[in-house]
Amino acid sequence: MKYLLVIGDGMADDPIEKFGGKTPLQYAKTPTMDRLASAGVLGTVLTVPEGMPPGSDTAILSIFGCDPRIFYGGRAPLEAAASGIKVATGDVAYRCNMVSFEDGDMDFEDRKIISHSAGSVDGELADMLIEELFELPEFKEMATKAKMIVYPGTSFRHIVVQKTPNIKGLKLIPPHDHLGEALGHNLPSGCDNAVVLKTLIKLAYEFLNDHPANIARRAEGNLPANGIWFWAEGESVELPDFSKKYGMTGGVVSEVPLCQGIAILIGLKKILVEGATGELDTNYEGMVDVALELLETCDFVAIHIEAPDECTHNGDTEGKLQAIEWIDSRVLAPLIERLEGAGEDFRMLFMSDHKTLTSSRGHDGSPVPFIIYDSGIDNKTGLKYCEDDAMHGGFLDDGTKLMGMLFDG
Repeated sequence: MKYLLVIGDGMADDPIEKFGGKTPLQYAKTPTMDRLASAGVLGTVLTVPEGMPPGSDTAILSIFGCDPRIFYGGRAPLEAAASGIKVATGDVAYRCNMVSFEDGDMDFEDRKIISHSAGSVDGELADMLIEELFELPEFKEMATKAKMIVYPGTSFRHIVVQKTPNIKGLKLIPPHDHLGEALGHNLPSGCDNAVVLKTLIKLAYEFLNDHPANIARRAEGNLPANGIWFWAEGESVELPDFSKKYGMTGGVVSEVPLCQGIAILIGLKKILVEGATGELDTNYEGMVDVALELLETCDFVAIHIEAPDECTHNGDTEGKLQAIEWIDSRVLAPLIERLEGAGEDFRMLFMSDHKTLTSSRGHDGSPVPFIIYDSGIDNKTGLKYCEDDAMHGGFLDDGTKLMGMLFDG
């Protein structure tokens, strides 16, 4: 028996007017998802414990059996692990996004965050800009005094590590949850270290806004990478060993550092795929190929597809719909066809990790639909994979129970 986990990040949503009051999952053409839902066990699950921030960090920790109420200490240390960055005891890691701030003649605090990813800025350009910024004399002097080191992320996602700061009371917000809002009340606050972070954000804007690369981006019709944003702060973290807990060997195929870092910290293999961008244009077929290769020698593989989440954050509703349909046709369908063609018995957990709402372009922590499918069983329920039909199944109040259900069924 082989075991698979497939996550379509942020697929779940609320009903939207554009789709006639249906959710994207209800509106999309997803024959493979619907086949799995009808044959398998369909239900809803709370992946984000009440009172915790809704996001892939808390949700995916839950899905992999790591209770975020115990093991969650911030997103950035999880992402740092993906690149082999060591966050020493007492040090703090931050995610440092390249972002787009609103253009126009207004005070800095009145500008809005209009893209959490600087319009999905190219990784090579993002690295060049962040490296130039940290070498800018005034910026470098303040960052050095604050004992900060930057680790370029070859995307809009960079990591900054600060040595032994006092972050008690620090308030940082995820930029993707506050798009279209004025910066003023969203800038770092709550402690003396927040003043440092806030000043660095302002200095970065002064340097980046008129950078030749951003002048060129605007001329080409692209959003400028004219800002940085610190968030997801956290200290070093240790997670329970997956193989010891579940008796399974395997790996995680993902485009994003968060899932790659979680894989490393729980003792699974981190599998990278050429052309896996985390955007709508990702290499779906390549991710399927390497997942199936891994299953030849291991018991378990997880595939995480970021595109539905990124499209929603970008306000691209049609892109979200396309991402869902491509997960169906370019990930699930070939996975099942090739496993069945090889005569392989398998069980699969398929789900959205959290909701990403078209209405706000941000995350939501309410329950999401999941399927557990066994290739040897057909329950013939006639239910489809969507939020409403999933409510006809059981409700699971704790996402950490999912992995046990997958393996123990």
